[in-house]
Amino acid sequence: PLTLEEVRMLVELFYLPFHHGALAQELLEHFRWLRANSLSVGVPATAPDACGGARWRGRAQSFQLLCAQTCRLHSRFVSAASQALLYDLHPYLWDIRNMLLAASAFILWLGCQSITAPILLGRDAEPWTRRGGLFGELQALLPVGNSYDLFYHPPPLFPSSQMYLLRPLLPLDKEEAALRLLWGRLGSKAQLSCAPALAARLLGPFLSLCPEYTFVLEDEGGPCGYAAGALHAEGFLQQRDSSWLPAIRHKYPPDLGTGGPALGQDALEEAVLFFHAEPLAVPLPVLRRFPSLVQLGTAPGVLDVGASRSLALCLLSALRANGSRGVFCQVSDADREQLSFYSKLG
Repeated sequence: PLTLEEVRMLVELFYLPFHHGALAQELLEHFRWLRANSLSVGVPATAPDACGGARWRGRAQSFQLLCAQTCRLHSRFVSAASQALLYDLHPYLWDIRNMLLAASAFILWLGCQSITAPILLGRDAEPWTRRGGLFGELQALLPVGNSYDLFYHPPPLFPSSQMYLLRPLLPLDKEEAALRLLWGRLGSKAQLSCAPALAARLLGPFLSLCPEYTFVLEDEGGPCGYAAGALHAEGFLQQRDSSWLPAIRHKYPPDLGTGGPALGQDALEEAVLFFHAEPLAVPLPVLRRFPSLVQLGTAPGVLDVGASRSLALCLLSALRANGSRGVFCQVSDADREQLSFYSKLG
């Protein structure tokens, strides 16, 4: 059963319509302060005001712990609450969990930035674009808070107690994360020999040219989803075609995908063909109106659309914070898996 402390947390998250409980108030205070003081993150340890950076990181850690506690509460509630209580209250707790996954990843992303602070754009929104309570106030603090469609999605019919973690991709785990993500997507350990080529196809340009806009979704088994973006897509695509593609073509010559072991060979051949095909040009009107490129995906086992939505939220927040006014994605009309994934995101 739920502990007394867990019940107290649940009550404090949804206290009164115009009055937050202690836990909700603490989450909001941390988030507001961290967003407003993100400039101090990149201050060198030897600088006179270095204590500002240390204080920011300390509060960021406290905020991460509170978010993790709330995500654990969601998992425990699904496992321990009675069916009647679960179906009454789960939609609200599910919403808060998804919002805190995105908010937590956004704060971690702010902590990875350089001294130049992101431009957190905001403007007055129509009242109907935001919901009430803690969810609405957290929404207003994200750079994409005025985009109503990003935040409205019905809860799953069958609640899941699966725990998720969302975070920026770190330099130290770039290669491993790409391989494991692909491993999960392929669904077979025997195909791991093909994983480097498939990882390069899926995430290669982003990891090489703009890794600072890559996020990883993890479940209890490890990485299970990703979101990658390029702030200035026009320059990114030019760099991809002039430097990254020639290098990857040299690494994977056209005849590499033939004559090897049968298992996973089709996937390898497909990747090699992809590298040597001429990429389709993006029309200039698209690049002018939607200057940023995004790409998202999850492993087949991730059935919780809320986790996928959180991935999209944190990526779009990071791009919006640095001035992007629109995004587009490139999908093959034959890639049913990706088309289905983006359709479910809305």
